[in-house]
Amino acid sequence: MLRRTLLSRKALAYASAGTLAAAGGGYYFLNSGPAYPTTTRESRKPQPPWLPPTREQNLNTLKASASGDDDAKFDLLIVGGGATGAGVAVDAASRGLKVALVERDDFSSGTSSKSTKLVHGGVRYLQKAVMELDYEQYKLVREALHERRIFLQTAPYLSHMLPIMLPIYKYWQVPYYWVGCKMYDILAGKENMESSYLMSKGKALETFPMLNSEGLVGALVYYDGQHNDARMNMALVMTAVKLGATVANKIEVVRLLKDDEGKIEGARVRDNLTGEEWQVKARGVVNATGPFSDAMLTMDNPEHKPIVQASSGVHITLPNYYSPRTMGLLDPATSDGRVIFFLPWEGNTIAGTTDTPAPVESEPRAAEDEIRWVLEEVRRYLSPDIKVRRGDVLSAWSGLRPLVRNPAASSTEGLVRNHMIYTSPSGLLTIAGGKWTTYRAMAQETVDEAVKVFGLENRVTSGCVTEQVRLVGSDAWSRNMFIGLIQRYGLDTEVAKHLSNNYGDRAWTVLSLAHPTGDTWPLYGVRLAPQYPFIEAEVRYAVRHEYALTATDVIARRIRLSFLNAQASLEALPRIVDIMAEELQWDAKRKEDELTRTARFLQSMGLQPGAITASPARGAQGWREWARTKLEGAGAVPSGKKSTTNWRAQFEPGEVDNLREAFVTRSRDPAGRLGKAAIRELLLALPAYASIRTKDFEYVLEETGLARQKDVDVDEFVEICAELKEVSFAPVSRSVAKNLRLAIPVEKSGGGV
Repeated sequence: MLRRTLLSRKALAYASAGTLAAAGGGYYFLNSGPAYPTTTRESRKPQPPWLPPTREQNLNTLKASASGDDDAKFDLLIVGGGATGAGVAVDAASRGLKVALVERDDFSSGTSSKSTKLVHGGVRYLQKAVMELDYEQYKLVREALHERRIFLQTAPYLSHMLPIMLPIYKYWQVPYYWVGCKMYDILAGKENMESSYLMSKGKALETFPMLNSEGLVGALVYYDGQHNDARMNMALVMTAVKLGATVANKIEVVRLLKDDEGKIEGARVRDNLTGEEWQVKARGVVNATGPFSDAMLTMDNPEHKPIVQASSGVHITLPNYYSPRTMGLLDPATSDGRVIFFLPWEGNTIAGTTDTPAPVESEPRAAEDEIRWVLEEVRRYLSPDIKVRRGDVLSAWSGLRPLVRNPAASSTEGLVRNHMIYTSPSGLLTIAGGKWTTYRAMAQETVDEAVKVFGLENRVTSGCVTEQVRLVGSDAWSRNMFIGLIQRYGLDTEVAKHLSNNYGDRAWTVLSLAHPTGDTWPLYGVRLAPQYPFIEAEVRYAVRHEYALTATDVIARRIRLSFLNAQASLEALPRIVDIMAEELQWDAKRKEDELTRTARFLQSMGLQPGAITASPARGAQGWREWARTKLEGAGAVPSGKKSTTNWRAQFEPGEVDNLREAFVTRSRDPAGRLGKAAIRELLLALPAYASIRTKDFEYVLEETGLARQKDVDVDEFVEICAELKEVSFAPVSRSVAKNLRLAIPVEKSGGGV
């Protein structure tokens, strides 16, 4: 009977269906995830050289547009060289349009280089869509997940998958997070990276040993993308150039040109390096200036009402021992309800971000209280035996999110949820808002609108093709290309991987400019900073092939050192200036100006005010004293104060002995202890610490891990004093009244810059 049942047609049909379903599921699983696209050229050999037009050639092309020759006139003049502007340039040029792009400062000098470095769909968007039954949020997630896949395909060397852990401390959160992440996977469909999965407590601590184990239940891991934002921006710019676009940085629009009917027909621009001005004629002008959109709109119409509400997103860089190299962390519910990411990036760890109303400025600085807030949130999730110190912040930066209102909407309508495209009565086409992940879709919509508004239908050769356009450096890149670099040039492995992952197949061109090290190994690749893989050849490449014109361009947007370590950037600065002086024929005065400007820029990147005096002379003799003198005038460097590198180096000779003596005198016992109230009184009696605020004292107790102790010994007292010195060196934060955090809803924040 049993045998007859098992061998019945019905049972065999069920078994066959189950087998097919299992085989199909297994096939789908084994082939899921975004496979890296195959190379189209040989990746083990140097690629054919491509030399882009020089800046002088590009400027001549811009000037020729006003000659009266209709063929010399541009179809589109794009103002702004960030992710949006560069994306629009690539899209328009790939359709066959004659394109010009001008940037007031440097490509990616604004928000586009100061992002969270994620290429993501937005897990929080999905949460909002489900919890509030918001279809618009749902569409945003679908669009971003689609663009995420394209992002990783068009520039595979600059972007990669990153597993991100959500630590779980409540049992009820397990099904909640699991369902949410599985919905995220399902929405991505065949474009999903890898499936999310649940981790036990033990596996979570094995993977992320820095995690706080107290109360930990387990963890949920999901996948998103990560990229090098400024390098990606540069790849977009150079791709536009290769497609025929004319680009120029340090070119500022000073006036919009209008015809007799009041329609825009170009712009008057100024070279910010020479002061020369000229006209650029175009059939249409696109305003892609991000947080500065209002400036262009006001230039078009003096009665324009501001539409940009800038929000500062602060990030900090910490040493690499704060996180594993292959796993990020997401805190989905911080102390004030916002989200914070904790991610490995370029060998270090970045943490952020915040949402704080901020004025629109070229070089915003990270407020000290925002830096402390990020550190406090990081401290909550890390093991108690890890001392999260302010002194571990290697760099800190603030990026301005351009949250916008549509000027065509009613006055009661709030901030737009994603991006906004608006054409003024005079014909200025503005694209603002959005986020890095969706730059390509934004560019497609913008060019579609430009073709329609400016009557360019007969000038385009095709529709949008940017889903297939691979960016410069992608064609001959493979994940193993770095091995060929090592074998051909005798590079250090870390340097070879860095060049491969940041330049793609253009790494061969970078290395053609490299000089021998003079050592037995590595043979080539002289480093700019001993602890980072950036080499001198990258500076020459940036000048010759990527339009770098200042030391800040190189140190911040071409090699990213200032984002990784402001102090190391200061150390490398003299050599970078020397190399650029050779390439650009700078005289002594220009070199000194570059040193001054870039050292001051590094202050906006979180360079600790005591750092200048601690910098050993490098390059020209007396660099340390020169830099200290230059910056001291701006009130940046407290004269006579020591570095914050380690706590003993922060004191003057004999100061530690004086502190110990003061402690012993108060406690009346060399081995005695003092309560925190007594320590506070002792500090107030010491002239160097009399101005320390109670808030700073409490913060330092938390940072040193002494907040839960009733009393401290003499060594702990000295450590407290060292940390207080560090806090006292930090820039004075803005008044509380002016710096209240605005918890901007996630659907309006871009989900992180």
